[in-house]
Amino acid sequence: MADSRVRWRWLVLPGVALAVWAMVPTDRGSPQGAAPAPVATPTGAPSRTPGAGPTTAQPGAAYDPADCAAAVRRYAVKAGVAPRLVMAILYNEAYKPHDPAFERAWQRYKADAAFGVANMHRAAFDEVKRGRDFAGRKWEELPDDRNLAVEAAAWYLHDLAGQLPAHWSASYSRDDLLALGYNAGAGNMLAFARGVPPGGQAQSYLDRLHDNWGKAGKAVAP
Repeated sequence: MADSRVRWRWLVLPGVALAVWAMVPTDRGSPQGAAPAPVATPTGAPSRTPGAGPTTAQPGAAYDPADCAAAVRRYAVKAGVAPRLVMAILYNEAYKPHDPAFERAWQRYKADAAFGVANMHRAAFDEVKRGRDFAGRKWEELPDDRNLAVEAAAWYLHDLAGQLPAHWSASYSRDDLLALGYNAGAGNMLAFARGVPPGGQAQSYLDRLHDNWGKAGKAVAP
């Protein structure tokens, strides 16, 4: 999940990250120190369903969130959240390179870094996968499987929506509050719903969401 506090580090410390990246072994397809992901997909795991969009992140390939549009439409509808919201969040989270080797190299530098195109932390992924079709998947797979990352993000937004009150005093839309919850956590989302003003980081995240809203809508249009 998003951790906007790391954003400045991508600008101040690119040399450090790239230096670590260069030391990563060439077998980029499997998590470091973990067994390779199984080839066979458990029955009912939609993150590898044909037609859902790009599944495997290619090392060194340029990343455009719009490439995930098919997966966004599929999993957002299944989770009961707006595809446009999921896509806008992917645009918000595209501030860092989403190459599997780069993400793992950065995680070595910053142990609590997030994984995948939706920037999800381990604890959030382990929580949201419970009882879901992807319950057997691992957080370490997120850099390699963009569909899994999108699926987890959509269900995380679904779970946040279940915590929203029936009415809120703040002048935010439902999607605004869900995006703020994705960035700042459920507790802060509920505080914002009560009228507590967001801090600078949360407000910046919301502003960027609004900036990305137009192209997100175009990306997920049928």
